[in-house]
Amino acid sequence: MLQDLLTARKAAFKDYTELRAQVNATQRVTLLSGNMTANDQNATGGVSARVYKGGTFGFASAAAYNAESVGNVLTAATDNALFMQKNVNKGLAPLPNITGQKVGLKTTPHEPVNQALLIDFTKTLDALIVRECKNLTSRTVVAHCLDIEKLLVAADGADSHWFQPRAMVYVMMTAETPDGDQVELMKPLGGFGRFDQLFTDPAAWLPEVNKLYEQLMDKREGVFANAGLQKCILHPDLAGMLAHEAIGHTVEADLVLGGSVAAHNLNKPVASELIDMIDFAHTAFGEPVPLPVYVDDEGVPAEDVNLIEKGVLKSFMHNRDSARHFGVKPQGNARAFTFSDEPLIRMRNTVILPGKDKLEDMIASIDDGYFLIKTGNGQADATGEFMFSVDLSYEIKNGKLGKAIRETTMSGVAFDLLKTVDKVSDDMAWDLAGFCGKKQAMTVSCGGPALRCDVNLGGR
Repeated sequence: MLQDLLTARKAAFKDYTELRAQVNATQRVTLLSGNMTANDQNATGGVSARVYKGGTFGFASAAAYNAESVGNVLTAATDNALFMQKNVNKGLAPLPNITGQKVGLKTTPHEPVNQALLIDFTKTLDALIVRECKNLTSRTVVAHCLDIEKLLVAADGADSHWFQPRAMVYVMMTAETPDGDQVELMKPLGGFGRFDQLFTDPAAWLPEVNKLYEQLMDKREGVFANAGLQKCILHPDLAGMLAHEAIGHTVEADLVLGGSVAAHNLNKPVASELIDMIDFAHTAFGEPVPLPVYVDDEGVPAEDVNLIEKGVLKSFMHNRDSARHFGVKPQGNARAFTFSDEPLIRMRNTVILPGKDKLEDMIASIDDGYFLIKTGNGQADATGEFMFSVDLSYEIKNGKLGKAIRETTMSGVAFDLLKTVDKVSDDMAWDLAGFCGKKQAMTVSCGGPALRCDVNLGGR
């Protein structure tokens, strides 16, 4: 656990200042067709300081955490702020004050689990895959842990001590099609918590593994989608990806100021009236979210951000500086991934809210279309244009699922797609498996319900 060497420095802050100590501890084991190709663990930590003067920040960091390094980064950040004020002075007023109480640990930090646990788990799970899943050309099992601990003191707002443990196992399978092509699927398992708590018994995960295998065998015998605009149902996994990649980034205020499509659409309809979208801080539907954030890395107490309400764009996500620019209250979206990163405007737990329809009724309502389930990768830009690979999908024929689809893509403009949504399922799913790659990596979660909408698909 990080020792508090920061609070004693706070009395000496003369300008707006943030002081943050942080450690990111990672562990990884990879088995490729039974052969160990990775077995590593490391910890990256240190301290950073950021000082504000005249509209610009001075930043400094050091890969050591002791009394001397804390003093050194404070001095360096102050010197850098003075330099920026002299040479790039924007003539802006001080940042508005934020009130908030100190927020202590919600989850107790722990030492990294024994690496042997990851090795034993991956080997046992791999052996179960060999036993249960035939006709694979390759298989990969990856165990990955990431523990992040932060101590933050700020000139105003809320000081905090935060710990986030995330443990994941990724299972990837590849098979050969009858015509000699290769098809593959991947399934992430796990989420928030310790590895030794989430992964106690490899056999307990067999239902998920067997489901992945069945889907791969369906895909192996699959057909190709018809290209063009199609009536589709987006699985919650794809709805969550759409919410994050194609919509969420366009409403981050730094990208709005850079000219994103959302810039001129505040308080205007951007989606069907059935669409509500929120970036949750730490609690949703009466339960903790997958990635609880109580205070951001500028000391701003975290609150939910209501992004879209009944199809109307209601707000952007902000840091202190952009909130001042737009004349609104910051709600805790400034986050940094490592000690040497400056906070950026980032999403936390971004979801489209559930509706009132049943998924089975949504499928039954389509005579000729597709059920899009899994995405592997994709890209989106500030215009809202996107293209995602669709790694698993099924035909819908006369209201029933048909053959699996080999590979396809979905593309378009996110807000245009959302305007075609006419049914929203009454359940939803969360995803905490990946990282957001905006300038620096970041742990995020996203999610949503199933959506019935018009989607532009790629063909063979």
